Amino acid sequence: MNLPPLSPRIRATFAAPIPTAKAWALRYDGRAGPTIDLTQAVPGYPTHPGLAHRLAEGAESPVQARYGTIDGDESLRAALAADINRVYGADIGAGDVAITAGANLAFTMAMTVLCGVGDQVMLPVPWYFNNAMAVSMQGLETLPLPCRAEDGFIPDPDRAAALMTEHTRAVVLISPNNPTGAIYPPDVIARFAKLCRERGVWLIVDESYRDFLPESALPPHTLFQDPDWRDGVIHLYSFSKAYCVAGHRVGAMVCGPRVRIELNKALDTMQICPPRGPLPGLTWAIDNLHDWKAGNRAIIAERARVFREGVGKLQNWKIDALGTYFAYIRIPEGERDAMAVGEALATECGLLSLVGPFFGPGQDRHLRLAFANADLEAISAVPDRLRALG
Repeated sequence: MNLPPLSPRIRATFAAPIPTAKAWALRYDGRAGPTIDLTQAVPGYPTHPGLAHRLAEGAESPVQARYGTIDGDESLRAALAADINRVYGADIGAGDVAITAGANLAFTMAMTVLCGVGDQVMLPVPWYFNNAMAVSMQGLETLPLPCRAEDGFIPDPDRAAALMTEHTRAVVLISPNNPTGAIYPPDVIARFAKLCRERGVWLIVDESYRDFLPESALPPHTLFQDPDWRDGVIHLYSFSKAYCVAGHRVGAMVCGPRVRIELNKALDTMQICPPRGPLPGLTWAIDNLHDWKAGNRAIIAERARVFREGVGKLQNWKIDALGTYFAYIRIPEGERDAMAVGEALATECGLLSLVGPFFGPGQDRHLRLAFANADLEAISAVPDRLRALG
């Protein structure tokens, strides 16, 4: 039978990492205790009762049966703009904001609007695997920017400048970072903005984990202080983690009018409109859940402390980076590579992680553990699971 072909771009894209890791766990026999799943970055606590009530009302609302505006309700866009202005001292309006069906889709739409087939997108390595997958699916070239553990996995603008080519169209920064948890200093982000402005390259800043930064780290950067930011910067945001609504798929893109005009085409085609039910509740949450979010920051900080204290005592395992939701740990010398170690931890020790190769080239000695989705009892058991390997 002469089978019709599939898209070569999709076929060339690596398989989704999380299902791969979860499939390993199906072979675990429970010998070390209950499975500890640290694969996916999800909040390990419930959403606020007031928001949950409003989300339920939204699910029952008749608006769910009708389409909304392609860029989301203006009330939510205005509320998010005001929140960004509060955090960054910016002057952003509702017209600068588009609501999307999750931040991953916002990134894919940014690639669609900014780049053409064959263009390069610079991703610091270790990278967020869904970004690399989206770049591949769009027929674009990933330009890796290697980051070093000894630098705290902070990308180097000078190294980026040396690697850029005439085909580089965008540089992507995620801070706080996924997978390392690294927080990029404001001066580093400013240097990247200057480099991109000089080279005529877009700077995409994904701040999906911004709400877990301590107050002392705000504002995370001063990009919005530049009156010309709309001509070179795109900001991505996610409601999933901060408001515990990952399944509702609501994200946002902040950009200038030149991008917005073209973005509307992608919005109309890729989502028609964002999910309507959650939007009123999230509009309420932005203005009313500051204290609740601060409490959640404390919860995550305590989980980070317990993880660092426990795993940090192991002689052979090394925490190369830790922050917000993630720990990026180095596999002991003499041990197998990351793929073999990750599979063994899942099948023999009941500890699910994501292995370094999912996060780009040169990551064969690392694992990512998303400790934020586990309670303190589970986190306290992680050192014993690592110690039991082999």
